Amino acid sequence: MGHAGAAAAAVRYLRSVPAPGPVQALPRPELRCVREDERAPVDPAEFRRVLGTFATGVTVITAPAAEGAGSPAGFACQSFSSLSLDPPLVCFMVGRTSATWPRIARAGVFCVSVLSAGQGALCRSFAVSGADKFAGVAYDPAPVSGSPRLTGATAWIDCTVHAVHTGGDHLVVVGRVDALGAGERSDPLIFHRGRFARLEADF
Repeated sequence: MGHAGAAAAAVRYLRSVPAPGPVQALPRPELRCVREDERAPVDPAEFRRVLGTFATGVTVITAPAAEGAGSPAGFACQSFSSLSLDPPLVCFMVGRTSATWPRIARAGVFCVSVLSAGQGALCRSFAVSGADKFAGVAYDPAPVSGSPRLTGATAWIDCTVHAVHTGGDHLVVVGRVDALGAGERSDPLIFHRGRFARLEADF
C-alpha cells in the first residue's frame, strides 16, 4: 500500500470512529488567602538575609511630570520582572508607603530603565527620598508614555499601567508594554547580598 492508500485508509478509519463528546474542563482549585494564624514566624532580618542571596538586575521606574507638578517621578527598583508574552506584560513591586508611587499611579504610565554596570551611583540617587532625583540626570522621553528614559541604560520598556494587586506591605503593579528597546550590548547592574556586583563572564 502506497502513501496515498495509507492516507485513505486512515481517513476511513477516523470517519468510522464516533466523535468524542465535549471536553470537560478540570475543576478550578480552591483559592484562599493565608490566615494570620497560619503564617510561620519568620524573623525580618533573616528574611532579608536569605532573600538577598537571589541576585537581581536593577531598574529605575519613571513617570512623566503631571501638569504643574515640576519634575518627573522615579524610584530605584530591583523587584522587576517580565510576566506575560501574549499580551506583553511586565510587573514591579513597590512599597505601600512609597511617596513616588501615587505620582506614577496618577500618570497611569511608566518607563522601566534597566541600569547598566556603571550606573550604581545613579541607582543610589533614585533610592533617596525627598531629593530632586532628576537633577543632573540625562534622559529623553519614552516614545509612547513620555516617561523619562534614562541615558546609558542597557534597555528600556515603555508601559501603561494594566493592573495593581495587593501583596502584603507592597503593591504588585502590572504594566502592558507599549514599546521597548535595547542599546548596544552592555553588562547589567547586579544587586546581590545588599551591594552592587558585576557579571564575571558569560557561560
